[in-house]
Amino acid sequence: MAVLGAALTVAVLQSTGLMPVVGEPDPTTAGYRALAGDRALLDGLRVSLGIAAASTLLALAVGLGTALLARTTRLGGRLLRAAAAATVPVPHLVGAAAIGLLLADSGLAARALAVEPGDFPPLVGGPWWVAVVAEYAWKESAFVALVVLAALAAGERELDEAAATLGAGPWQRLRRVALPLAAPSAVAAGGVTFAYVLGSYDVAWLLGRSYPEPLPVLAFRLWTDVDLARREQALAVAVVTTALALASLLATAALLARTARATGRTAT
Repeated sequence: MAVLGAALTVAVLQSTGLMPVVGEPDPTTAGYRALAGDRALLDGLRVSLGIAAASTLLALAVGLGTALLARTTRLGGRLLRAAAAATVPVPHLVGAAAIGLLLADSGLAARALAVEPGDFPPLVGGPWWVAVVAEYAWKESAFVALVVLAALAAGERELDEAAATLGAGPWQRLRRVALPLAAPSAVAAGGVTFAYVLGSYDVAWLLGRSYPEPLPVLAFRLWTDVDLARREQALAVAVVTTALALASLLATAALLARTARATGRTAT
């Protein structure tokens, strides 16, 4: 927390001219005002939120489904747990390269389907950011699955057996036992996934379009510009992105509290 707080403080100071890269300190909001009138920021905001929302929803669907499926059979559950555990340590950059080789217009999928490069849909660098969302959803679904499995491991089997003894069917046990136990952990994992995807730039930089740029890619491009004056704008973009991520985590905490209360009422 100390490192994060120090980095965020420096970013705010530099973006407002209080700690300039060159020259004397001069309090200013020029970087933020320049971005306010720049369409690139609004387009990047829209793309970043869209990618984060789509990736989070897919990761939650796949991860939650995997966790619930893993609890049904012993051997199958072990295989699914092993697959999820093996996926989490893979760096996102390696995953992006693999998705690019798979979904490019001359990639493995196009060759397996015997589709000509010009006829294959533009999944990499296309208008819908399919490859970017697919990579994040694949990687983060494993994280969601492991978090939910850890929550289900804390007494779910005993409660499920007790419900079965009382005459509850499989669907009733799923709705009354498994889902209430899994819901808080799924909400927490979804919030973390959304904030992470919102602030991550490497996958979108490698697999996405050149314009519009997601906010992290925009910040990185401005920071590496030869014009040092652009660094204030880069840090302004970074501060805006951080504020959005923190807001999403606060919203997740509020939703988590409501989910815990709702699942408690459902369980009773």
